Amino acid sequence: MYILKLNPVFKDYLWGGTKLRDEYGFESNLDKLAEGWMLSCHKDGENTISNGKYEGKTLTEFVKENPDSLGENGKKFEYFPILIKLIDAKNDLSVQVHPDNEYAMRVENEYGKTECWYILDCDDNSELIYGFNREISSDEFKERIADNTFLETVNKVKVKKGDLFFIEAGTLHAIGKGILLAEIQQNSNTTYRVYDYGRLGADGKPRELHVEKAIDVTKCTPPTRSTNPEGKLIVEKGYSSQILTKCDLFNVEKVSVTNRFISIADNKSFVSVLVTDGKGEIDNIEIKKGDSLFIPANYGDFTVSGNVEIIITRV
Repeated sequence: MYILKLNPVFKDYLWGGTKLRDEYGFESNLDKLAEGWMLSCHKDGENTISNGKYEGKTLTEFVKENPDSLGENGKKFEYFPILIKLIDAKNDLSVQVHPDNEYAMRVENEYGKTECWYILDCDDNSELIYGFNREISSDEFKERIADNTFLETVNKVKVKKGDLFFIEAGTLHAIGKGILLAEIQQNSNTTYRVYDYGRLGADGKPRELHVEKAIDVTKCTPPTRSTNPEGKLIVEKGYSSQILTKCDLFNVEKVSVTNRFISIADNKSFVSVLVTDGKGEIDNIEIKKGDSLFIPANYGDFTVSGNVEIIITRV
């Protein structure tokens, strides 16, 4: 097996901007590029492969034909375990929440959604919603949604480049305008909107809210995690690296390569490489800002060279 380069899938949600086209060079007929699905086997947007023997096939087809490419950890999941996106929020996203696995499988017949956000860039004074500013009861949450005062209870956080937010299932959240981020999440597209600023969808009607389900699954508490990456910055000759987050769903690391960096895709997990800046090579494959690569489990050592920033994800 070889390193696969993936074609992203784009979404033109109404809050999206043009940075993925202007700054990453992506081509699309869509006016807005709100999201680029960079690693996806989800039915709502599957990557296709752009190189080698499997060119033109979907990543889903490749994995089905080569199940060992997931690795021991990846094969423990019923579905392909993760979905990775680039998100450009020109305007505020809806205030929303995602269910956990138990609720989502019972009600939506797919995984729940725990995710993390790594802030790639943001405007001055950009902020997002991350949990509540104090603990409230589900009854108060319901009452404040009804009387349109619940925004008084949310935790608003000023963001800066390099911040890391771990959004556990059940955490109320919303990406604010002016933020560009990478999202690593469970392979799920289930979202319950609580509030959407009265905006209208493409059909001219208010976008659907999911208040009752949101009340069922929301943890009405302040966040407990820091917005700093979990690991210490490690500086070596030729590169620096830092663990962004580690959990039982995904392990995420940021690496800044100035010369050469060597890592491994072992028998435990496949490796996702998302290029967030610069250009270089992975084992003689040219890579640049915006590229996404899938390295099958058991591939062995791989070398990243050049001047390039990457996000590496394993399960």
